[in-house]
Amino acid sequence: MRDALGTTATPGMPAATRSVLLGEPGAVEGDGPDAGVAAHYGDPLREQRLLTEGLAVVDLSHRGVVTVTGPDRLSWLHSITSQQLIGLGPRQSREALVLTPKGHVEHNLHLVDDGETTWVTTEPGRAPALAGWLDSMRFMLRVEVADVTSSWAVLGEPSGAESQPGELLAWRDPWPDLVGDTAAYGPVEGHPAAGRAWREVLVERPALAQAVADRALAGTWASEALRVTAWRPRLGFETDHRTIAHEVDWLRTAVHLHKGCYRGQETIARVHNLGRPPRRLVFLHLDGSGHTLPERGAPVMAGDRQVGQLTSVARHFEDGPVGLALVKRNTPVDDVLEIEGVSASQVVVVAP
Repeated sequence: MRDALGTTATPGMPAATRSVLLGEPGAVEGDGPDAGVAAHYGDPLREQRLLTEGLAVVDLSHRGVVTVTGPDRLSWLHSITSQQLIGLGPRQSREALVLTPKGHVEHNLHLVDDGETTWVTTEPGRAPALAGWLDSMRFMLRVEVADVTSSWAVLGEPSGAESQPGELLAWRDPWPDLVGDTAAYGPVEGHPAAGRAWREVLVERPALAQAVADRALAGTWASEALRVTAWRPRLGFETDHRTIAHEVDWLRTAVHLHKGCYRGQETIARVHNLGRPPRRLVFLHLDGSGHTLPERGAPVMAGDRQVGQLTSVARHFEDGPVGLALVKRNTPVDDVLEIEGVSASQVVVVAP
C-alpha cells in the first residue's frame, strides 16, 4: 500500500520530457507513468475543485507527441486504425485505437489535424513504439512520421471546445459522447461524464512556462481523480495485453463499426455482433476509513476468489476514495469486493 497523499520522485527521467514546471512553488513530482510532471502543487483536493470550475491547467508534458505529414496521411491512418478519419477537417479531433491482429488494444491515439499535419498525443513513453510501428506501415504511401516529443509538450485544460484559428492547436476529448457509427457498452443517458469538458493543447516545449504564466496549476492527481469518476479508460491503466475495447466501453469514442478493414476489426465485429466481452469495467467506491489506498494493480477479491484487478485509484474531493477495476463478466453486480483489505462497492460501467 501507499499513502494516498504521498509520492516518490522517479530519477532518470529524460531531460527532454522532465517538465520545467516542476520548479513551480509546491510542485511534487509524480511517479510511475506520471513521473516527470507534478502530481500536485501542495493541495490536490483544491486543485480538483479548480479544474471542475474551469480555472486550472494540468501539465501533461510527459505525454508523447507524434506527427504524420503528407497528402495521404488521413486516408492512411484511416486504413490502419479503428476510427473514421477520411474527410477530417482542420482542427477537428478524433480518438482512435491501434489493435493487435487478435483485436487487443495496443495504442490509443488522441488525434487532431491542422490541415497539413496530423498531430497525435499518446501515453508517456509510448511515442517511440507508436512512431516506429507507423513508420513500418508506410509502404509506398506519401506520408512521413516523426516523434516530436522532445520539441512539443501537452497541457490539459477543462475546455470542451475545438481550437480555433489563431489559437494553439488542441485535441478535444469526445468522452463520453458516441462518435459516429458506434455502440455504447455503458449507459448513454445519465452517464456521470455527460457534459465533461477536456482537451489537450499542443505547446512548443520551450514555451511551456510562458503558456501557463498566469494560470492556476493542477497536478495529475487532480486530473486522474476526475478521469476515474468520469469512467474514462486510460491506456496502460485500464488495459493490459489482452484488453479488448468492449471491456472498457471504448467503442463509444474510438471505434467506427462500419468503416472497412483494419487490423483487429474481426474481434471488434465478432464480440459486438455475437458475443460478450470476458471482462467488464466497474467503478468502485472504496472504504475511506483508513489512511491508505490499495495499490493500482492489486487483486480484486470476492470472498476468497480473485475476480479482477484494480486498474486506477484516486481520492476525489467529493466522492472520497474511488477506483476503476476490470472484473470477470459474471461477477455479481451486488457483490461487495475487497482489495488489499479495503472493501469496495461496485457501480456497473460495462453491463454484464
